[in-house]
Amino acid sequence: MRNEDRAAARKRLDEELWHYRLAAKRRNCTQGLLRSVRQALGVPVSEVTETLKINRSVLFGLEQSEERGTISLNSMERVAAAMGCKLVYALVPLDGKTLEEMGEARRWKKRTQAN
Repeated sequence: MRNEDRAAARKRLDEELWHYRLAAKRRNCTQGLLRSVRQALGVPVSEVTETLKINRSVLFGLEQSEERGTISLNSMERVAAAMGCKLVYALVPLDGKTLEEMGEARRWKKRTQAN
């Protein structure tokens, strides 16, 4: 990928990921989403389990797995869809910077190491 294309991609992604960067500043911002969303929407456990053709203990296991951070994206997507939701995930810089700022820092680091 050429530098101009890379810069344009970073700019586009920074715009698209803005809300995710804000959310990532909160501690444990994505833990417990399955249970929280299910309860907030008032979706009964029985509705989710019937849609997924699983029993209650499996659903509770999936919710616990999500809280521990060990659930697969596929399982998360299936449970979300059973509640009428869509799974959306993002990668954001750990320090809250933009991808453009990270890219610039990497370019400067390369330049200073080359000298």
